[in-house]
Amino acid sequence: MEIVVTGRHTQIKQRFRDVTENKMNRVTAIAPDAQRAQVVVTHEGNPRQADTAKKVEITVIAGRTVVRAEASSTDEFSALDLALDKLTLRLRRSRDRRKDHRRGYTNPQPVDLGVVEPPAEPEEPAEEPSNSPADAVAGDLGPGESVEVQVGDTPIVIRRKLHIAEPMSIDEALYEMELIGHDFFLFVNKETNRPSVVYHRHGWSYGVFEIDTPENVEKSK
Repeated sequence: MEIVVTGRHTQIKQRFRDVTENKMNRVTAIAPDAQRAQVVVTHEGNPRQADTAKKVEITVIAGRTVVRAEASSTDEFSALDLALDKLTLRLRRSRDRRKDHRRGYTNPQPVDLGVVEPPAEPEEPAEEPSNSPADAVAGDLGPGESVEVQVGDTPIVIRRKLHIAEPMSIDEALYEMELIGHDFFLFVNKETNRPSVVYHRHGWSYGVFEIDTPENVEKSK
């Protein structure tokens, strides 16, 4: 498995790289088909946040499955341990789910079609804003690519990203959301062919939000 360790606002010491490569054996033991692991260490410079001064994000790609986990602590080593604990738990769930599907068993998740609550945007690497509105067209981006555009002379920055969404069921979308550790997941509902979002509300309660145009709704009547 390829392991890539990078730092944001911090230098990565060789000792941390060595420890990371050694501890990532836990990943290959659970997911032998894992091809790549991206480990990102972020330093928080605010002294008031010393307890979470180091954040470690781990993203593992195993076949078509992407599993992600992150954790913060006083130092990068303890943050790595916490993130790995979360990651290995999600990898075990993924492995067990594949076993259940091979047996012909699926475990549906409860879905609550409630009032949509705006999900939090996941933190991602900062990028240099562009001043050209044309650069913000998602159609000009490649899969996974993103761009930031500053609105005139205002401090407002709009970030756009192209996400390739494969058609899937609501249950599959909930599963993918849990694997990457986000509060929401964007997908195309294969039953309705509509752009949709599943999101976590509270406890074991989830919601799903679908988008359509008035014209399409009228046609379907």
